[in-house]
Amino acid sequence: MTLNYDYLINYPFGETRQTLTKRDAALYALSCGLGADPMDEHQLDFVDYDRAIKILPSMPVVLASTQSLITDPKTGIDPVQVVHGEQSVEIFAPLPLGEITGRTKITSIADKGEGKGAIMTVQRDIFGEAETLIARTISGVFLRGNGGFGGSPGTPAPSHRVPETKPDIIITLPTRPEQALYYRFNGDDNPLHASPAFARAAGFPRPILHGLCTYGVITHALIKSLCNYDPTRLTKFGCRFSAPVFPGETIETQIWPSGAFRARAVERDVIIANNGFFSLGPP
Repeated sequence: MTLNYDYLINYPFGETRQTLTKRDAALYALSCGLGADPMDEHQLDFVDYDRAIKILPSMPVVLASTQSLITDPKTGIDPVQVVHGEQSVEIFAPLPLGEITGRTKITSIADKGEGKGAIMTVQRDIFGEAETLIARTISGVFLRGNGGFGGSPGTPAPSHRVPETKPDIIITLPTRPEQALYYRFNGDDNPLHASPAFARAAGFPRPILHGLCTYGVITHALIKSLCNYDPTRLTKFGCRFSAPVFPGETIETQIWPSGAFRARAVERDVIIANNGFFSLGPP
């Protein structure tokens, strides 16, 4: 399919408003696997909305989100060939309950050539009251079926390499067989994560876990091991998704406190997230 570059780079996302509630925050945390141990008081702080709820710092990826452009036929995107390639979040202020506003834009589309796909970078800024910038999310979306549209190859993003030494910390967390079905309630209705037939058409033996759900599981590992479950300490973090996760697999996050991480699917011994980086604020 031929990508409609001019239409995409000026895509009319508009402004999105949302009222973030305790239930929203709890549902997001549950969909990322927190609460798997219902006796763990630290996890209950994120999922029991009768408490002063804590918000998982990866939640900006689903806040004030816009309509999906992937299925808009005017874009020329082949939806079966879309893969979430990279994700980062930067937190500028504590995530608040209440009214928030999101503004989304496509910042670049790199043409990797015929048969090599294209990489689309999407930025969303999230604001609270008085136009306070709370968070910024940057997504790298791999359009496998859209290379060769005549655009620039772009400048490669810097690679955050993990050390060659053994990781200092290893955190292992389970995923549930039905976890992708829970995660869809955050607004990502891509049938790749629910429909066996669609997943097979995309080249997978069964539906896969959302990359952003994997990202949430990794975020859980980071705040558990580095922050004693204080979500405000994790200020910037991102990674590249290197392989899919199948719901029900175990995710092992390997962490270097110097600011690097990667993750693997234990059952298949496959690295599923790489080039991970993070920054911590004071306690």
